[in-house]
Amino acid sequence: MKNFFFFLFSTLLVAILALPATSEATPKKRLDEATQTCRILTFYNSGWASPGSKIFKKSCKSCHYQGNDKGAPFLYSESKSMKGWNRVFLTRYPECAKNGSWSSLSMEDILQVNDYLYRNAANTYNPKDAEDCG
Repeated sequence: MKNFFFFLFSTLLVAILALPATSEATPKKRLDEATQTCRILTFYNSGWASPGSKIFKKSCKSCHYQGNDKGAPFLYSESKSMKGWNRVFLTRYPECAKNGSWSSLSMEDILQVNDYLYRNAANTYNPKDAEDCG
């Protein structure tokens, strides 16, 4: 019985310590051309529970949901490639960026949304890459 608890404890400890390493973002960084900074991406700042994800859901999905009556195209993180999301935030060509809808967001909020969308873009995951398949 004592060996069982030791085995259980050691297994849980290894799982807890390995979790952050296996949940890292792929890719691990991105160049933000607008600020000329290198953004380090991790699960905690660009994953599904990140601030960028929450801001995207609160600010962007209020218009860009499927079947909306605002004329906004339906968007989700995989709607564009990594390069495409960076272009959206660099050039700010969408109508919502031009009409002032982004003005309620701080520069840090915009960077976090870009990090989230970039990290979860259409071409982010490669099932043949060791980092992506676990």
